[in-house]
Amino acid sequence: MDDLIILSEQRSTRADAVRNRDHLLCVARRMFDAYGVDEVTMSAIAQEAKVGKGTLYRNFPDKLALCRELLDQEQRELQERTLDRLHGGGPPFDHLAWFMNEVLAFVWRNLELLRGEGGILPLAHPAHFWWRQTIRGLLQPMRPSLDIDYLADTLFVLLDPRVLEYQRTRGYGLDRIAAAMIDTARRLLDDAAGR
Repeated sequence: MDDLIILSEQRSTRADAVRNRDHLLCVARRMFDAYGVDEVTMSAIAQEAKVGKGTLYRNFPDKLALCRELLDQEQRELQERTLDRLHGGGPPFDHLAWFMNEVLAFVWRNLELLRGEGGILPLAHPAHFWWRQTIRGLLQPMRPSLDIDYLADTLFVLLDPRVLEYQRTRGYGLDRIAAAMIDTARRLLDDAAGR
């Protein structure tokens, strides 16, 4: 007797459908990077991908769904890299600095996707909350006597896509932001420790 309980019937996705979906994502990413999300139409993506509009819309009902899927892919990759990094051991501050730089690079690269059609996703969005929890977890062993939640929120806000978009419009480059962000984190931790 089979002990597996099947909760729902899931049809397997055909290999060509998976390839089409992956190809559409690749083409959309390339076009968004080249022309900007607002300038690229769904029709242009279908044409560039050499698929019918029906194929595109079966996979992604609108541009926002396409943007979200691209973000989800990159978020999963970020989570995998983070878990690999944290399992390797090392100084907690180095892990914190690495993670904040990784999230910064993610947001910087994806500002247009994060904006989508409904405005920039706020930090309260569940996808971003994982960043805050990771920062909090990295802070805990460094300064357990501090108000870790407040300190985590303070650092988390530095990664807010709206803040970074504002800084980009002010002419700040990625390297400047990264250096200042890590310096701010170090100073907050040193000041809290009375150094």
